Amino acid sequence: MSKKSEIKLLIHLDDKKMPEKIEWQADDAGFTGMKEAKTMMLSLWDKEDKVTLGIDLWTNDMLIDDMNLHFYQIILKLGDTYRKSTNNPDAAKMFDDFASQFANKIKLFDKK
Repeated sequence: MSKKSEIKLLIHLDDKKMPEKIEWQADDAGFTGMKEAKTMMLSLWDKEDKVTLGIDLWTNDMLIDDMNLHFYQIILKLGDTYRKSTNNPDAAKMFDDFASQFANKIKLFDKK
């Protein structure tokens, strides 16, 4: 028997329809109730049109330093997901290398 798992997103908008608060929960998340996030990126593959669709949202109080770290971790996550889904570690390493270059360029880990 197949199992279903529900993922729920709740976006609170201001009067200009900009995200003020992002909340999420998932049946298999390991916690109960809604959890707050400051940014989200959702990518979906449209099988018929062969195009990636996306929803990218962030709240006004998302700090630039946090956004820099978030993007660095997204790049690493892309590489990890690509590695697992294609079994192509050589191509996946390109994501790791780019993440390192990105971190250096924005001085992500330089001590202040």
